[in-house]
Amino acid sequence: MQLTLLSIVLVLLILWLYLRQRKYKAEANAPPPRTDSALTAYHAVSIKFETNACDAAKAMTGRRFLASAAPRLPLPDCDVLECRCRFAHHDDRRSGSDRRSPFGARGYSPSGSGSYEKDRRTGSGRRKDDTYDW
Repeated sequence: MQLTLLSIVLVLLILWLYLRQRKYKAEANAPPPRTDSALTAYHAVSIKFETNACDAAKAMTGRRFLASAAPRLPLPDCDVLECRCRFAHHDDRRSGSDRRSPFGARGYSPSGSGSYEKDRRTGSGRRKDDTYDW
C-alpha cells in the first residue's frame, strides 16, 4: 500500500517538474514585448471593412478612435452574418498636420469658412513626431 502511494507521488513529482521546465523554456523563447506605436499614448485605430460591410461600419468611415476608446468588433448594430471588419492601426489620432479650426477664434461663423488669415504658430508641436510645413 505504501509502496504504491510512494510511486504515485514520485510520478506526480516528475510530471510537475517536467511541465514546469517546459513552461520556463516557452517563456524564454517568447518574443520581446512590443515597443512600437501600439504602446504610445495616442495610438489610434480606424475600422477597416470590405464591400459587404454593415451600415454601422460604413457610417464610421474615416473616424479614428484612441485605441483604449475604440468600439468592440463586431459593432453592436452589425447586421451581417459573418463580420469581417478589422482595425487599421495609426500612430496618432489626427489624420493631418493642420489643426486650425474652420470656425475661427470666436466660435461658429455662418459662412463656415473660418476667419484666419495666417497661421501664427511658431516652433514645433508638443509631440515628438509633430511635423508642420510652416
